[in-house]
Amino acid sequence: MHPLVFIVFLPLLAAVVAGLGGRLIGKVPAKAIATGALFISCALSWPIFISYLSGEAQPTVVHVLDWIRSGDLQVDWALRLDALTAVMLVVVTSVSSLVHLYSWGYMAEDPSQPRFFAYLSLFTFAMLMLVTADSLVQMFFGWEGVGLASYLLIGFWYHKPSANAAALKAFVVNRVGDFGFSLGIFGTFLVFGTVSIPAILAAAPGMAGSTIGFAGMRVDTMTLLCLLLFVGAMGKSAQLGLHTWLPDAMEGPTPVSALIHAATMVTAGVFMVCRLSPMFEVSETAKHVVTYVGAATCIFAATVGTTQNDIKRVVAYSTCSQLGYMFFAAGVGAYGAAMFHLFTHAFFKALLFLGAGSVIHAMHHEQDMRFYGALRKEIPLTFWTMIAGTLAITGVGIFGIGFAGYFSKDAILESAWAIGSVPGHIAFFLGAFAALLTSFYSWRLIFLTFFGKPRWAASEHIQHAVHGDSHDHPDEEHGDSSHDAHGVPATGTAGYHPHESPLPMLVPLILLSAGAVFAGLVFHHAFIDAEGGAHFWNGSLAFDAHLAHAAHEVTDWVKFTPLTVMMIGLAIAYNNYVRRPEAAAGFVKQFPALHRFLLNKWYFDEIYNMIFVRPALWFGRLFWHRGDEQTIDRFGPHGAAVAVGFGNRLTTRLQSGYLYSYALVMLLGLIGAATWAILWAGH
Repeated sequence: MHPLVFIVFLPLLAAVVAGLGGRLIGKVPAKAIATGALFISCALSWPIFISYLSGEAQPTVVHVLDWIRSGDLQVDWALRLDALTAVMLVVVTSVSSLVHLYSWGYMAEDPSQPRFFAYLSLFTFAMLMLVTADSLVQMFFGWEGVGLASYLLIGFWYHKPSANAAALKAFVVNRVGDFGFSLGIFGTFLVFGTVSIPAILAAAPGMAGSTIGFAGMRVDTMTLLCLLLFVGAMGKSAQLGLHTWLPDAMEGPTPVSALIHAATMVTAGVFMVCRLSPMFEVSETAKHVVTYVGAATCIFAATVGTTQNDIKRVVAYSTCSQLGYMFFAAGVGAYGAAMFHLFTHAFFKALLFLGAGSVIHAMHHEQDMRFYGALRKEIPLTFWTMIAGTLAITGVGIFGIGFAGYFSKDAILESAWAIGSVPGHIAFFLGAFAALLTSFYSWRLIFLTFFGKPRWAASEHIQHAVHGDSHDHPDEEHGDSSHDAHGVPATGTAGYHPHESPLPMLVPLILLSAGAVFAGLVFHHAFIDAEGGAHFWNGSLAFDAHLAHAAHEVTDWVKFTPLTVMMIGLAIAYNNYVRRPEAAAGFVKQFPALHRFLLNKWYFDEIYNMIFVRPALWFGRLFWHRGDEQTIDRFGPHGAAVAVGFGNRLTTRLQSGYLYSYALVMLLGLIGAATWAILWAGH
């Protein structure tokens, strides 16, 4: 049996055993089965990836079973394996296995651990189904599967109203994107007569210039299909407009944030665009839309990230911004660079999320960075691993030597400039400014958390820890509104000493640090070089060797722009949070409107609440009270019950018990019958 079958289905088996048999076999065996299955899948995935790197492996399809036979719709359940799949296999299984291990320490006190590990494994299975799909229907199966699993994981602590609201929000917003994705699948089947991905990609160039009817108009066929499919990618990958679910998803446990919202599920949209890249190459308009949306998301999320105080929300908006980089890379045709950034981002962003979880664990589940400070000596291993992640995400490097983000993010910016188009140049400048902001908020996180004086005394969570009080449960946000966004609470330790995380949490940090440091240096030749990229991708995506060569040959000022803006962002963060800590509060006082605008996330939630949520609730109440209660119930079941009761009261009056009453009724009946008979005879 092909190893790919074991890679995909072992997580499903683990989810079933841990979820349905967790109570029977106990917490530790359930966790061990789930974690062991993921490490086996990971161990089987890396040799496959290495075989594609070396050029020894060729694309293959593993047939599992016949699935759907309905007229022209023929769908087999088959697992497609090529270089693009191999990349996603190592990303998904590596991050998932380390998150499983990390959860042994982070979720040690949770009473529902088997359920949590079952959800993690179920999510991993759905994601593996998505990335190995050989047809759009199978991809949609995995697409909806990760949506279901994310809903379960975000709302894992279901007794928290905020967790339930966040899970519901993620589910609803993704339904909007998934509706567009499903329309794109329907349209693709209508145009090509098949849902087989290889068949569609082979026929796509022949549809150039054709038109199709849509909403009473004639539009370009491939532009319409690509944009509908891209709507699905916007929802799953939290692009501007459908991004609002991602920050709220931080209500889930921190391992969930690392698995779903950093390295795997949110990259599903990027993977889909790259998998269907031959379709997008046919429509220049669709590529321009992808470029503009990605660039806009990149700059939007970066601006919001500069003002957030919750450590997980800072990293969440960072994820949203980095996804924007990946999309505008795909929009300019640099699909290899997009996938390379997806690959490196998986390591350093999972590292940052799990590092943030280690900080939260050390600070008794306090998430507000304003109550941190001076932690580098208390939790040194967490500090150095987060430094590695920060160096990677800010793209530190020069002259071909650097951290992971230096190779992947610089390749995206250079490709955007090298393409020579207006959308490409706009994306380059927006991406460069976003890189400055990324450096600022990333180093701001480091300085607020690990440097300065300890500010633990003002934290309610720390006070609870010192006095032995209990709180609702982990990862509950601190809601102190009495502090300014950049205010510095009272200093002091409150008798509390932060502690380093247990070994199961530290080992994943160390391993992910290695990826953040070396992934770019080791793999950049295969992913993005003109010659190496064409050899590695081998047709699994639309790799433009000429663009890759042009990106390598851009002028020096383009090459040094990312390093320059990174240094500027670092300098501003150092000045405002280490050298002159009062400078940040001074900026807020000088530009209060701008700060409120960014702190409130450009007011997207408020606008959506006014335009969509409130009218929907109004219509819901209208149909509920006026339609259901006052119309349907009144004249339906309730009305029938009232009529029966009235008839019952009327007939009880006739049942008086007196013989002369019954005789009168019988006489009247006879008179009525005789009258009817006489009238009938007269006709």
